[in-house]
Amino acid sequence: MTVTDVPVRARWLAVTSVAVGTFTVVTSEMLPVGLLTTMAADLGVSAGTAGLTMTAPGLVAAAAAPVLAITARRADRRLLLLGLMALLAVANLAAAAAPAHPVMLAARVLTGVSIGGFWAFAAGLGTRLVPERSVGRATSIILGGVSVASVLGVPAATFVSSFAGWRSAFAAAGVLALALLALLATSLPPLKPAPEPESSPVPEKRSSWLSGPLKLVLVLTALTVSGHFVAYTYVRPFLEEVAHAGPAFVSTALLLYGAAGVAGNFAAGARAARNPRLTLITLVTLMAVAMAALVLTGVPALLALVVWGLGYGGVGVTLQLWIMRSGGGELGTALFVGAFNVSIALGALAGGRIADGLSVSAVMWAGAGLIVISGAVAAVGGRVSAAAAGTGGRSRTSGS
Repeated sequence: MTVTDVPVRARWLAVTSVAVGTFTVVTSEMLPVGLLTTMAADLGVSAGTAGLTMTAPGLVAAAAAPVLAITARRADRRLLLLGLMALLAVANLAAAAAPAHPVMLAARVLTGVSIGGFWAFAAGLGTRLVPERSVGRATSIILGGVSVASVLGVPAATFVSSFAGWRSAFAAAGVLALALLALLATSLPPLKPAPEPESSPVPEKRSSWLSGPLKLVLVLTALTVSGHFVAYTYVRPFLEEVAHAGPAFVSTALLLYGAAGVAGNFAAGARAARNPRLTLITLVTLMAVAMAALVLTGVPALLALVVWGLGYGGVGVTLQLWIMRSGGGELGTALFVGAFNVSIALGALAGGRIADGLSVSAVMWAGAGLIVISGAVAAVGGRVSAAAAGTGGRSRTSGS
């Protein structure tokens, strides 16, 4: 059976299952954020060292995305996604049972391979699962899994761990991956790559990625995402040590952050389709204000986290739409996934060094500083790129 033989309703079930897949892999990546304090205590390491469980999968995913996109470009996407989801299930269950920090890091390396490969291949499946007129909607649904996971994954894990410990959150993610493996196996048709012209020469794609608008998106991705994770990786230690919050307050705060993030995701999506540059500037402004507000006396932590969630919730979909408008193609998407994940890793790593060397309050100021720089680059660089695109005709859109 091929995609063209699949009924329309079944195609949308396949789209939905892939969206749940992107949600699952990104949630798995985010798990340590809400579990950092208890994980560190149980494994006998500092909070900064425990933060390496965020750094390792991010770096591995950054490398895995473009490598797999090139080396496996002729493979059946269905088999690839099934294999990567099975790998994720093994990684999460191994993390749940890890007796020591090195074993946990090894499990997180496997998680990184699954994250980078699944996200990179899933992002472009809309063109193969639905008619051309519905590709935009299908792609938004698939990529929406990434955005929703970024804002709901951590609160969900924190909520589960508050009842049964941090290992239960990893175990639950492993069971979810196994269930999704079965769903993908039944809902996805064979997805062999189309011959020409889909597999256009790699050098040509690479040259397009060296041009202005797409390079700008990569820079903005690095600044925004690393700035977010410098601070967000250590939000639980901050709430406990600085705001003197208990487990119930932390869980509630992160759930409210997640709810605000989902709202921000859908609100930004509609606006970013028309003007991703201005939308991103608005989002990073909200994020920077919230981070600074958290360390200022008298600003309620719940209010600051809701504003932060509104801002970051829309970042993923805004950058993805900017990528699509700039014509990056499959390799462009893989490079974007790589930039996104290496930024998560470097942000978490830098935050750990700052938290251990200075204080958890300092990570908020560092994150806010990177976010402010991102907004300035979007404002200046986006305007220059837009002017260049205008002189080059309307065939290429910079996103402003």
